[in-house]
Amino acid sequence: MSSNTFFLVLSTCIFLYLLTTKLIRWKSGNVVRLPPGPYPLPIIGNIFELGKNPHVSLTSLSKTYGGLMTLKLGSSITVVVSSPEFAKEILLKHDLPFSSRWVPDTGRAGNHHLFSMFWLPVGDQWRRLRKLSKEHLFSVQQLDAGQLLRRKKIQELVDYVHECFTSRKPINIGRVAFTTSFNVLSNFIFSTDMARYDYDSLETQEFKDAVSSLADVLGKPNLADFFPLLKPLDPQGLLRKANVYIEKAMAILDGMVEQRVQVTAKSSSHAVSSTNDVLDLLLDLSRKNESEFSRKDVLHLLYDLFSAATDTTTSTMEWAMAELVRNPKKMAKTRSELEEFAGKDGMIIEESDIGKLPYLEAVIKETLRLHPPTPFLLPHKALCDVEIGGFVVPKDAQIQCNVWAIGRDPAVWSDPHEFMPERFLDIDIDYRGRYFELIPFGSGRRICPGLPLAHRMLHLMLASLIQKFDWELEGGTRPEDMDMSERFGITLHKNVPLVAIPIKI
Repeated sequence: MSSNTFFLVLSTCIFLYLLTTKLIRWKSGNVVRLPPGPYPLPIIGNIFELGKNPHVSLTSLSKTYGGLMTLKLGSSITVVVSSPEFAKEILLKHDLPFSSRWVPDTGRAGNHHLFSMFWLPVGDQWRRLRKLSKEHLFSVQQLDAGQLLRRKKIQELVDYVHECFTSRKPINIGRVAFTTSFNVLSNFIFSTDMARYDYDSLETQEFKDAVSSLADVLGKPNLADFFPLLKPLDPQGLLRKANVYIEKAMAILDGMVEQRVQVTAKSSSHAVSSTNDVLDLLLDLSRKNESEFSRKDVLHLLYDLFSAATDTTTSTMEWAMAELVRNPKKMAKTRSELEEFAGKDGMIIEESDIGKLPYLEAVIKETLRLHPPTPFLLPHKALCDVEIGGFVVPKDAQIQCNVWAIGRDPAVWSDPHEFMPERFLDIDIDYRGRYFELIPFGSGRRICPGLPLAHRMLHLMLASLIQKFDWELEGGTRPEDMDMSERFGITLHKNVPLVAIPIKI
């Protein structure tokens, strides 16, 4: 960068800082107050307040400034929501003015933000994708129709764990959770397994690594977001990395789509579906009206489905198993409920049985409270000035909902840092967006569309891993010595993967 360019960028940043740092705005001659927050430093604002783990740092700040807090991050304003009361105001009472998305620079990788149901603003294209997901992908009828497929994949997981039990082979819990989730989706969409438990498939591992790496990049604080004028420079190289990861994943999905297109082209009639799976449905929609749903739309929707369903399910499953291994009495209590319901040598539970296993449900709820798959919901954007609690959230502000903070709020939860599934046996709270004390999947019109599938898969997988097996940590590590640190990203993963050996009960 030349000295002239440097001074131009610096001068512009200073100007933007002077223009936007005031915590008092004027509107129609009246004073309008932003929510409270730490005083911003010149130019950089509160960037240093984020720290290595922003979800933890901002939780600490909220204890001083409250559940609705303003941060100046460079030249932009971010409002952080850290309490159930304000989450309800933002996501329910004022759902529409906060329904748009604030797209990070790395979210533009591969132009994904122009096609993604997760990043698109509420509009015709977003509504089409949402309707398609609700009616054809995650409806009760569609999910019920796929029960036999999921049961088959869960049985394959149990068989693999039994093989490892016989050979005393340690298992990476995150990897087997990913493989099972990935194959459920790939059969649902492509009518084929795309992953194997022995991990001979280099292509599958590349896809997993690409999705996981992109999630990490999306969660990193980015100077290009704090100072939009720096976006063309990509000073940290994060957009370049994100482009590499999403291109790898898209290439794999495009190969699967192209294979199906060629098979269909060779058939005698395009009206006859070769497999009658989700890909056939999407390609048929594309052929009927390519202007509304093109092949690019197909690819980006597939990426949304695979990335959201596999990465978050993998994370939650690993945290649930880690907490149970770390708390043997909770593990025994969960297994005892399963044995009482199905018998010690009973078959794998059915999806219709989930509601009859309150402690298993409580374990999943408690895991999602302590370890939400996304510590911050995907960022919202204010479409206009909105008054909340006597303060004004200004137009174009980024809204970050810290669900990690809400889940550990001592004003809401007793002993908030302890793993206590029993707390959910006495209270009627679920995670479907109605109770703002527990919103790991969001709420309102931007709630995660895959929640119904995630609900079924999490309970089935966890039950299958503990119903007939106990677990010990690799290398003789004591459960209480397990590393429970987090690796921050858009998805909150366990920093040290959980590797355990199945043992006889």
